[in-house]
Amino acid sequence: MSDLTASWNYPNAISVGKGRIQTLPATCKQLGMQSPLLITDPGLAALPVIQETIDRCAAADLRCGLFSEIQSNPTGRNVSDGVNAYRAGNHDGVIAMGGGSALDAAKAVALMGGQNRPLWDFEDSNDNWMRVSEAGMAAVIAIPTTAGTGSEAGRAAVITDTEHQIKRIIFHPKMLPERVILDPELTVSLPAQFTAATGMDALSHNLEAFCAPFYHPMADGIAMEGIRLVKDYLPRAYAQGQDLEARTQMLAASLMGATAFQKGLGGMHAIAHSLGALYNAHHGLLNAILMPYILKANRTAIEIRIEHLSRYLMLSDTSFDGFLNWILEIRSQLGIQHSLSAIGIDTAQAERVGAMAAVDSAAGGNPVAFSAQRYAAIFTDAVNGAL
Repeated sequence: MSDLTASWNYPNAISVGKGRIQTLPATCKQLGMQSPLLITDPGLAALPVIQETIDRCAAADLRCGLFSEIQSNPTGRNVSDGVNAYRAGNHDGVIAMGGGSALDAAKAVALMGGQNRPLWDFEDSNDNWMRVSEAGMAAVIAIPTTAGTGSEAGRAAVITDTEHQIKRIIFHPKMLPERVILDPELTVSLPAQFTAATGMDALSHNLEAFCAPFYHPMADGIAMEGIRLVKDYLPRAYAQGQDLEARTQMLAASLMGATAFQKGLGGMHAIAHSLGALYNAHHGLLNAILMPYILKANRTAIEIRIEHLSRYLMLSDTSFDGFLNWILEIRSQLGIQHSLSAIGIDTAQAERVGAMAAVDSAAGGNPVAFSAQRYAAIFTDAVNGAL
């Protein structure tokens, strides 16, 4: 594991390696935090690792608060409650610890702690980010405990607007966390099914970024290597949760996906965002199920790129069909369902899902400009398992 210990400075300052959580108090002090608010999800808050983290801060004379009222798809209400806790506790920074939901909510709280405008005023549209009072933003230290969303390397947060049943992307360049701690020991207790779903989410980010029809060679290179890491290490992390090498490499693959998708996302996320808002389903699992259906729908536009990727991955069959079969094989190996109906989603709202997906911000990066009707048809195929 000594070979998997490093400090990186792209896209932000990242400490990676076994035991790096021990550097948290010093990191807080480097950023001028004396009273950080630790934001996590309810499930993680009940585990010893959170109290251990708070105790570690207390031993360094840091007054660390805790906020954990966050849903699996964080809502605007979750963010406002977090802001109230931040202000009431006179906190001066945020420790974001957990999966993508906790990290996104924490980044939004850090943004909103010193703002006078409502959250939705900062939705990622036009130049809305320029409305932000940067002086009111708090520094964030991100500590992921899953390897999926890569939110620790992102400049945005996905928050559900429950009133309108839609996911909105809140963006500002300085939402990128100041520091990141990637400690594989924090991920070893993640159950196998969540290791699978979050790992496939990392794959979806890298894959959709690679297929997005824009010019960004750096993102392409990062995405290709991120996909290779998932191919080589996700099955290992799933089969043996204590495999620290596999856990470290999956943390890297997750971060790489979020770095690469500044190039763009696509139809997987356009539909998954819609379904997350309507059904509150797990985002990574949705992407995992939708993946082959979107790949097939985009085939004419991405076939050459996928063949190139297949050669890099050294698949035995480097054709588009060979790649698609690899996706189906790894999903099966990880226990991922083949259809959306298997997780309780039916076609009753197909037309609405199609309309929502067509205007989702991720749709702008899809290699083919699908209509609402086409998205509805892809969604229906995914419900029925008709590939």
